Amino acid sequence: MAALVSCCFGCRGDNNRDHVTLKEMPTVQLDTHHMGTDVVIVKSGRRICGTGGCIANAPLHQNKSYFEFKIQSTGVWGVGVATRKANLNQIPMGRDPHSLVLRQDGTVFHNNEEKNRLPANSLPQEGDIVGVTYDHVELNLYLNGKNMNCPASGIRGTVYPVVYVDDSAILDCQFSDFYHPPPQGYQKILFEQQIF
Repeated sequence: MAALVSCCFGCRGDNNRDHVTLKEMPTVQLDTHHMGTDVVIVKSGRRICGTGGCIANAPLHQNKSYFEFKIQSTGVWGVGVATRKANLNQIPMGRDPHSLVLRQDGTVFHNNEEKNRLPANSLPQEGDIVGVTYDHVELNLYLNGKNMNCPASGIRGTVYPVVYVDDSAILDCQFSDFYHPPPQGYQKILFEQQIF
């Protein structure tokens, strides 16, 4: 009987050597180790202000990723995807082969070439939500949940969400708990996991 009681108390968790501690998954947020020199990141890595760009701390490894940006204050800004080779001090982004971005004027640039443009009368304004989908080939844009039918492609390599600001722009990044549901088949950014 004593062995049974001992086993019950030991199995209850008083002895940690038999239990596996679970690690909390990291949160996708703006990466303060990969940002422009005059960028300010606040709100737990979700808000950008100042001057320059910043990439997220998680690459887009899965097939279909979705993320959002809320325009808190207008100015010069851009959102999209970039590699770690992108110059985060050069505004506007999209001038080199390392970034593919929607700019505040509605143009989508990559490698200093206009790849597409938002439809007329669809320029994002203060308070609007810009959604971004990426499937390793094509970037698509959504404005307040509506598909803008504005695909762009051309970037190569491992990419990350990117955002840049200047001229008093403030943007909030939403990598989960979205304002609008992701399009069918797309989901929030997942951290790559290694199994040993």
